[in-house]
Amino acid sequence: MASLLSPTVTTVQHNLKCTSFSLLRRTSPNNFCLYFNRLKGYHGRCNAFFGNIPDDLLDNAINLDQSLSQSPIFQSGIMQFQKVTGELSEMQRWESLVFAGLTWIYLTARPGVLIGAIDAYLFAPVQLGLDSLSGRRSLKRTDFVIGDKLGEGSFGVVYSGAIVPKNVTVEERVQKRGRGKTLELDERFKEKVILKKVKVGVQGADECGDFEEWFNYRLSRAAPETCAEFLGSFVADKTSSQFTKGGKWLVWKFEGDRNLADYMKDRNFPLTLESVMFGRVLQGIESLKRNALIIKQIMRQIITSLKKIHDTGIVHRDVKPANLVVTKRGQIKLIDFGAATDLRIGKNYVPNRTLLDPDFCPPELYVLPEETPSPPPEPVAAFLSPILWLLNSPDLFDMYSTGIVLLQMAVPTLRSTAGLKNFNVEIKAVKYNLNKWREYTRLRPDLTILDLDSGRGWDLATKLISERGSLRRGRLSAAAALRHPYFLLGGDQAAAVLSKLSLTK
Repeated sequence: MASLLSPTVTTVQHNLKCTSFSLLRRTSPNNFCLYFNRLKGYHGRCNAFFGNIPDDLLDNAINLDQSLSQSPIFQSGIMQFQKVTGELSEMQRWESLVFAGLTWIYLTARPGVLIGAIDAYLFAPVQLGLDSLSGRRSLKRTDFVIGDKLGEGSFGVVYSGAIVPKNVTVEERVQKRGRGKTLELDERFKEKVILKKVKVGVQGADECGDFEEWFNYRLSRAAPETCAEFLGSFVADKTSSQFTKGGKWLVWKFEGDRNLADYMKDRNFPLTLESVMFGRVLQGIESLKRNALIIKQIMRQIITSLKKIHDTGIVHRDVKPANLVVTKRGQIKLIDFGAATDLRIGKNYVPNRTLLDPDFCPPELYVLPEETPSPPPEPVAAFLSPILWLLNSPDLFDMYSTGIVLLQMAVPTLRSTAGLKNFNVEIKAVKYNLNKWREYTRLRPDLTILDLDSGRGWDLATKLISERGSLRRGRLSAAAALRHPYFLLGGDQAAAVLSKLSLTK
């Protein structure tokens, strides 16, 4: 091979190599210019590598590099580097460089020790200051009027509502009958909100409400597009028809009053979401493929949001259709973070205790092994969190629940409570092997949608609904799921783009 190289090329390679290595040993920053002056003499020889390079272009580049090398900041940086490493041997310098690189990789690995520290000690105080100035941290009962009840959980009740304008006085008592319609028709109340009343006197409700508030503030900084915009909280100062003195309320900007579970109750689901997800009814596509495109678009959004949440160290622990709000713009957003845990610092994590819905929880039941000790103080927990995530992959807890959501959307018989419970009994009997369940189930499910495109949807479902293997692996993470062939076809994205172009036209 050496004989095939021309003398000119060999000379250039040798001289450049010698020059670059000798550069590291120079003591004067100005000697960096010698490298470029030598390079300038190789105009003709460089053509062998890069083609014809105009002289003025190379001259300008060299002059720019010379000016940079002679700048005070650059020279100061070189001097500081030489001062620190001047007494080190070549091997010690390489060891220092490797150590610095490994440290950087560790601090930036999921769930992010470095970015977590920046968030806790910089972004959080800044957010607190800005919210205090804007009045978000001093909300009052009289700032809102309550509308219809939208839902109820173990620890809270959700209502629609509106912000009371400054120039409007609202009567303390509002008739329950028809008050939601009154809010909708009253032009004074333009800023709609969603309010959640934390139940008073229910064990664990106050703690759950405090955690939900903390997680909403955290995600409003780290991943705001994954959840509804959080406006703040207030404590009722008196008891009335809707308020209990001392009761806590959480407030979000209104982005939709229907969740995925509400839409799934419709017999025509998922076609009922077609115009919401794509802006119009898709033309020229048979209904079965339209259903598949809608489900794929929903799944893409859910998993993308979970990936962003998991990257911050948070595990939702309660992913299900009832906790997935569908906005008027066709966005899927996660709600109800009362059961969430931040495993970067151990927030809302207690070993041997779990908050879950038995219809959607994975076989491991716990987000971390039961023998995991209680979390140490937050700084220590944050520093050790990359090791915890590497060994246990707690984010895969949410991915099993996501697989159940996929099955429910694609298989009509699993959308009912009874159908889902029967599925859980059968899948447990076959040790969470979805392929075996398909062979032996008595539910006679219609799997046509999942079998489209050579069964890519079914393959994704089998890789989400499964037991954890050795080293707590054996299930796709959110990042790996987004790389699955099911999403690589991109038909749902193309439909969304085409619908937007059509609407624009």
